[in-house]
Amino acid sequence: MTAADIARLAGVGRAAVSNWRRRHDDFPQPVGGTATSPTFSLGQIETWLRDQGKLADPPVRERVWQTLRQAAAGDVELSDVMSFAGALLLSLHADPARLRDLTGASDDRAGEALADAVRAHTDLLPASFDTAAHVPLARALAGFAGELGTADAFEFLRTRYLEHHSRRVYMTPEPVVRLMLDFPPETPRTVLDPACGTGVFLTTAQDVYTNVQELLGQEIDETTARMTAVQLALRGAPAEVRPGDSLRDDAFTGRAADLVVTNPPFNDRNWGYEELTGDPRWEYGLPPRMESELAWLQHGLAHAAPGGLVVMVVPPAVAGRRSGRRIRAELLRRGALRAVVGLPAGAVPNMAVAVSIWVLRRPAPGDPPADDVLMADVSAEPDGYHQAAIDAWRRYLDGRPQRGAATAVRIIDLLDDEVDLNPARHLPQRTAPSAGGAFTRRRARLESAAAALPKAVTALELLKQSRGGEEPAMTTIGELAKAGVLRILRVSPRIRMGEGAVPVLTLEDAARGRGPTGTAAPDEDHVRIRARDIVVSQIARRPIARVAAEDGPVLGPGLTVVRVDPSRTDPDFVAGWLRLAARGASLRSSTSSARFDVRRARLPRLALDEQAAYGEAFRRLTDLETALRAAQEAGDQVLALGLEGLGAGTLRPRP
Repeated sequence: MTAADIARLAGVGRAAVSNWRRRHDDFPQPVGGTATSPTFSLGQIETWLRDQGKLADPPVRERVWQTLRQAAAGDVELSDVMSFAGALLLSLHADPARLRDLTGASDDRAGEALADAVRAHTDLLPASFDTAAHVPLARALAGFAGELGTADAFEFLRTRYLEHHSRRVYMTPEPVVRLMLDFPPETPRTVLDPACGTGVFLTTAQDVYTNVQELLGQEIDETTARMTAVQLALRGAPAEVRPGDSLRDDAFTGRAADLVVTNPPFNDRNWGYEELTGDPRWEYGLPPRMESELAWLQHGLAHAAPGGLVVMVVPPAVAGRRSGRRIRAELLRRGALRAVVGLPAGAVPNMAVAVSIWVLRRPAPGDPPADDVLMADVSAEPDGYHQAAIDAWRRYLDGRPQRGAATAVRIIDLLDDEVDLNPARHLPQRTAPSAGGAFTRRRARLESAAAALPKAVTALELLKQSRGGEEPAMTTIGELAKAGVLRILRVSPRIRMGEGAVPVLTLEDAARGRGPTGTAAPDEDHVRIRARDIVVSQIARRPIARVAAEDGPVLGPGLTVVRVDPSRTDPDFVAGWLRLAARGASLRSSTSSARFDVRRARLPRLALDEQAAYGEAFRRLTDLETALRAAQEAGDQVLALGLEGLGAGTLRPRP
């Protein structure tokens, strides 16, 4: 086990483990790894922690993960053991009674039962894998699944595995995924992701499209494909995930989808140019050797049903490279390309440049020829780019005038020698800021925000240093919900963002502590936020827990409301402990789709007056955060307007 594993086992930070190694001569010595990343024996570490009084009873999940790690001699075997765990959990999910006697049977009988149990899922395992040798792990997994549920148990193991291989795995950020899935005007019946990775598009599509009938995915890494298949199966999704290279070995030849959505690998020089020269998918021209993105776009179109959409993340260079201009021109002439939307820098964090989303539509028989393309640049709206992009797209579909940084460009105007499809090139130039007006208003806002900071800092005098004491008895949010102390309310699965005029609090709104920016059509199942409700993020990577100041909007996707009885529990107290739990979930998660389980958040059992004291302290820390964010945002705006004004001559320095 690594130092991070030890920290999780003891419930401390990694710095504490480093201190123990330096200060205690009897701390176990490494048994493997490297000088900078040593590994230790689980048994020795548990014995040492228990002798030091730092480990009363190791968490079940940590014990199961370490048992799984010990069952594998290396990374290759770890992937096989993960596949075994997935096959076993699928078997338990399909027939919970099948392994009822696993814990009590002898090793030989358990081994026989285990082989039978996973036989239905042997396609997930190498043929040489010896199931009988992993009876202890199977018993641990069966107990773990009984406590947590098969889907949550596998999600925990999958998240840990991805953390272990974080440099080899990349997940598209959830806000970008949600945006791309909002482009279809109607719910697609079949969704295909030909480079599905960990399955974030497919799992989110299951959440967003309530009537989806088929989820198809292909992933070049066999282990990742197996894990994605298990994850979707345990969620009850109508999914089919195949391993393999989609361009070289298409697993879904001849099958059509209403929506093809993906974030494919970029700048891949080894995409198969030599082997695929005469491939029938290249309807719009043979992709150049250096233009793998144009191969992926045409692969998507080849799988789109007539009238179906292809929504793909594309680097900006694809819009203007000379080598790809003939294919770009053909996509325009035949009416396949419908929109190019430029995203803000950082929307996809692993890219050094601001990427675009290309929306293509496979022409259906009898379609009138397209005569224009939507060009939208939402890069100037890092907080509201989702709403701006979808608003521009729906205006384009409805034939309404555009507003903001979006316009419909005639195809004939794009078919020049360059066929440049960068949106910024086709949008009207923005005018220089007015002389001093906007700058003066933003400067006043910055002065006000800066003046509020000292008060927020002074308020922290309420907190005093303590040596600690006896830990109080703990409970969970789920236990309090069962006792009727609070309620947990989740967003309606039928909510359709961008439709109607009902204000909706989005995940980004909650993260930034601002009012609602989204809209939706009214629905009797929508959750309306009330004063003193606690708004919590369901996304582990976005740790949020805020107390609503007043009755407000509808709850948006990715959020949960915890509604307390103020006569029995202090809302600020509960919000503080929820935020601590959410931060912990964020540190443990390496995937953008991992969920924070509100019900398992722990908090101490305290009298109401003690809760109120803690709630006041949590509230003062939240006030400081709000003041710091307001000052930073106002400062960023003053900086941008000041630079633009000086450059345009609308601001001058005083003599």
